[in-house]
Amino acid sequence: MLLALDSSTRFAGIAFYDGSRGLVAEANWHAGIHHTTTLMPRVAQLAADCGARSADLRAVAVALGPGSFTGVRVALAAAKGLALAEGLALLGVPTLDAAAYAHRLQPLPVIAVVQAGRGRVCWARYTAGPLGWGAETPYTLSDIAALAAQITVPALLTGELTTGDQALVRERAGDKATIASPALALRRAGCLAELAWQRYAAGERDDPAALTPLYLQEPAGIADRAGED
Repeated sequence: MLLALDSSTRFAGIAFYDGSRGLVAEANWHAGIHHTTTLMPRVAQLAADCGARSADLRAVAVALGPGSFTGVRVALAAAKGLALAEGLALLGVPTLDAAAYAHRLQPLPVIAVVQAGRGRVCWARYTAGPLGWGAETPYTLSDIAALAAQITVPALLTGELTTGDQALVRERAGDKATIASPALALRRAGCLAELAWQRYAAGERDDPAALTPLYLQEPAGIADRAGED
C-alpha cells in the first residue's frame, strides 16, 4: 500500500492506494497555514477509518510543488521521515501534474494552476503527445494576467483559481478558456497517489537525501511588486 501526502498550498490532501484495490481512502481539505498540526493527525484518522496499518505500507508519495514555500516542505519532511523510519520507497510527484491528471482524457489542452501567494500563480499546460500525456510547457510562475495572455487556443483551466482570477481570465481569453467547476477543479490526493503508484509499479524510487522541493524562479516584474511570503 502507498500513502500520498500533499501540503503544497492552503489545500492539503492525503490518500491510501494499492495495486489490487486502487484508491482505498482519500481526504482533501482546506488546511490554511496549519499543515504542520493537521497533516499527520489526518493520516492517523484516515488510516483508522479504512483499516490501513503501518505494516501494510510499502511506499510514500509526496507532492513536490510548486506551491507555498513552507507548505511544500511540511509534506516532504513527513514523507522523508516515514521513508527512512519505516524503510519505505519514496516517490515525488510535481504538484501541477497531480492537479491536471484527472482531466487527461478530455480533448482540450489542460492548464493546471496552483496559488503561489502575493498575487502569483504556478501553472503548466498539458496535452497528450507522441510520448503520452504530460506537460508541454515548463512549470511557470507568473501573475494571472500573464497566464491569460498565453491562452491563444481553447483550453480547460483547472486547479486553484480565485473568483477574481476567473473573471480576469474570461475577460482576457474569452471563450477560449473553459474553467472547471470547483468540485472538478479540486486537486485530489487520489490523483497524486495514482501517479506515484505508476512509478512504484515500474520499479522507480527517489533518494530521500536528494529529493528536494520544486520551487520556481521569481519572474522579472513580479518580484518588484511582491512583499514577503
